[in-house]
Amino acid sequence: MNRRTLLIRAAGLLAVAGGAWWARDHLLWPKPRLTFGPEGATPWLPYARRSPTPTVRIEVGGRTVLALIDTGAQYSVIDRALFDALPSEGRSLFDMPLVAYGVGGGAQVGRGTSLDLTLPGLSIKGLRAAILNLGPLASEEGLRTPLILGQDVLGEAVLALDPARRYARLVRREAFVRPPDLIEAAVRRQGTALVAELTVEGAAVSAVVDTGASSLLGLSREAAHTAGLLDGRPQREGVSLVLGGSMRSTIVEARTVTFADQLYHRVDVGVFDQPPLPNFPGGLVGMEAFRDRRVALDLGKGTLHLSRALDLTVG
Repeated sequence: MNRRTLLIRAAGLLAVAGGAWWARDHLLWPKPRLTFGPEGATPWLPYARRSPTPTVRIEVGGRTVLALIDTGAQYSVIDRALFDALPSEGRSLFDMPLVAYGVGGGAQVGRGTSLDLTLPGLSIKGLRAAILNLGPLASEEGLRTPLILGQDVLGEAVLALDPARRYARLVRREAFVRPPDLIEAAVRRQGTALVAELTVEGAAVSAVVDTGASSLLGLSREAAHTAGLLDGRPQREGVSLVLGGSMRSTIVEARTVTFADQLYHRVDVGVFDQPPLPNFPGGLVGMEAFRDRRVALDLGKGTLHLSRALDLTVG
């Protein structure tokens, strides 16, 4: 399987992640407590998986597991099998049920728990996480990440990424010093997510910045239609990983896409069905948009800084 095919299959794709959205109007979800070491940051942590999405090793309940760092997930998630395997002492459950929606419209009912996590240079206490069946995202045949760190964690620190070298780092906001070669991208905060403005063949599109998605861009069917991508041009099928399993998806090619002052040619765009929920993202911009560019994301402040592209035309 070549790299392009892998990115297509993972596109929206790894958007469990990008697809873990709850009706928070009905939930009280306290912020987790992040305590950094004297350096005020974790060391640069190598990606734990070969996927272009950032994954790191984390200790929870005396176990070392892999976690997906996902700016597209509204809340953190623990796979049901991992939760069941944790020590029973100190393990908590919320009384209220949770309903999670993924890209493609699939819904799953779960419960919540409170977790304490440890990374090098950082401890996270009182992290409320949804207990769900993550399917291929957690399985040995899939990404093998039974834990997802979502916007509830990432809103409390700066996430620094070096995709070319495959490293990630979390930095206490007050300790973060922006490297002078990182420029600000046009984004805004929408709820707890970062939303970027792109153009697709000249049409303006808003998309959530989603480090849990590997491809450059995924669009809802409505957004793809508005951008003119469903105009009879060739379509093909792909396979997307979603909550608890996989689904068939539609892939179309956009002649041009612009994001953060970079122009891309002939971009494969995954088209997904949007759940009937308010504020569900109509677009997801994933890790392919940051290839060869260092990134600093601050979800709490609503900012995105990244290094300049070496070549303004990619295709």
